[in-house]
Amino acid sequence: MTRFKDFGAGKSLEDKEPISFKLHEEDFECVKHIQGSVLLDLIAKSTSEEAGASAKVITDFFENVLLDESYKRFYKLVHDKEKIVHVETLSEIVSWLIEQYSDRPNQQPEDSSPGQ
Repeated sequence: MTRFKDFGAGKSLEDKEPISFKLHEEDFECVKHIQGSVLLDLIAKSTSEEAGASAKVITDFFENVLLDESYKRFYKLVHDKEKIVHVETLSEIVSWLIEQYSDRPNQQPEDSSPGQ
């Protein structure tokens, strides 16, 4: 007997609700789905020992997940000299987006209190 598995066409773009976030009072809209390879690239490149390569991964990630209009505004915001967006905030956004795209929370569930 032949070993075979059909993985189908993947999930429809209609399967998910839109993803968006707010930063400096601006709403940014993201694509509903991203290619699995984008997440894998992010993971692979983020482990690079070269700081410049790791930083580029984050900017590439935003370019891949934000809708074009949102990306233009986001790029402008993160380069604004008055409205500062710290690296930690960018990391939090990336972590949250990865959680949304992978359907898995990045944080461990909180321990329940004794007796519960």
